[in-house]
Amino acid sequence: MKINIPLIWNTKTYDIFINELINNMDTKYKDFNSKLIPQTNNNIIGIRIPNLREISKSIYKGNYEEFLNVVKDKYMEEILIEGFVIGLIKEEGIADKYIKSFISKVDNWCVCDTFCSSLKIVRNNKKKYFNFFTKNIDFNEPFQIRVSLIILNDHYINDEYIDKIFEFVNTITSNHYYVQIGIAWLISTCYIKFKDKTLRFLKNNNLDDFTYNKSIQKIIESKRVTEKEKFDLRKLKR
Repeated sequence: MKINIPLIWNTKTYDIFINELINNMDTKYKDFNSKLIPQTNNNIIGIRIPNLREISKSIYKGNYEEFLNVVKDKYMEEILIEGFVIGLIKEEGIADKYIKSFISKVDNWCVCDTFCSSLKIVRNNKKKYFNFFTKNIDFNEPFQIRVSLIILNDHYINDEYIDKIFEFVNTITSNHYYVQIGIAWLISTCYIKFKDKTLRFLKNNNLDDFTYNKSIQKIIESKRVTEKEKFDLRKLKR
């Protein structure tokens, strides 16, 4: 996909850029995403994720801060591009400013999960970002909680943080579906890497029944779990 990236970003050049995206829409992909992501408050143009990543890289090579200062949120693709550009930032001070404002825009699993996987800067200062994503979010906003869960899933499942992950999960009381599924996904990944610790957590936790059973289901669905393990895990279901 060929999209012209402005050398200078302002309201006029930004609107031209968005019109180019609209002119390159994939109608079938738009319809597919509209069914897959019904909870978004934004319109969907219909541009595939790999294309959005390439566009974001081109924006980052230019004056990306100008772009981030004029970006809007009418379309989901605008927010996805914004997240991908933020994910490319290497300077913590600059990244932190935009991360904080960005997570308040997240209203669906697609924007959440793609942003979290792109945010490589957290690996440069794990302690700082762990504290940020587990303490400085709005726990009344389910997709901010999901951002934290997916960040942990993507960047923190290791010896240093595994116990802290379980402690954090035990503090979450939201019964929002995408929070519950985010927890289940996180627990299933923890099981693959830290089987014994995860089993201990499953036997003593604060999870509601739906989230608990979904966690076990996600583990059982993994091809990396033996049939014997699956048999034993099924017996743990509530």
